[in-house]
Amino acid sequence: MSDTTEQNDAAAEAAGNEIQITILGQYIKDLSFENPTPAQTIQKLSTEQPSMNINVNLNAQQVGEDIYEVDLKVTATAQSNEETAFVAELLYSGLFGIKNLPENQLQPFLMVEAPRQIFPFARRILSDVTRDGGFPPLMLEPIDFASLYQQQLAQANAQNEAAASDDDIVVN
Repeated sequence: MSDTTEQNDAAAEAAGNEIQITILGQYIKDLSFENPTPAQTIQKLSTEQPSMNINVNLNAQQVGEDIYEVDLKVTATAQSNEETAFVAELLYSGLFGIKNLPENQLQPFLMVEAPRQIFPFARRILSDVTRDGGFPPLMLEPIDFASLYQQQLAQANAQNEAAASDDDIVVN
């Protein structure tokens, strides 16, 4: 009987140490759509292809014990010649419960996997907003968050190396 109790205790301890990740919620924190001159812009865009500028920013922070909030901010600006056709800005967030994830895997999860999970919802919202604003739906291509994270790490390393070389003391 004690063997069974020890096995149950070991199984419970192993289950308590398993990595647990759950999406607790997703929500719009901020949404803005600006259409400065709709009548003129819609007429122009029937014959012209606008230029699009898309910016994506990520932020993650701990908001409670084992709870993290990941913010995905997407700003889309359409221009025809020098005139702004529209500006759509969305700050979409996900709340993640994370337990037993090794510390060295936390930042990559928050900056790669978590945004990958919430991106399709943000993409749909932006598509609906631009369509409801009188324009063709904005269909964002999938984003490679892993590459963005690697670029961010490379830039941070380069800045750290530059700062370290600036701190060198030269004695004459």
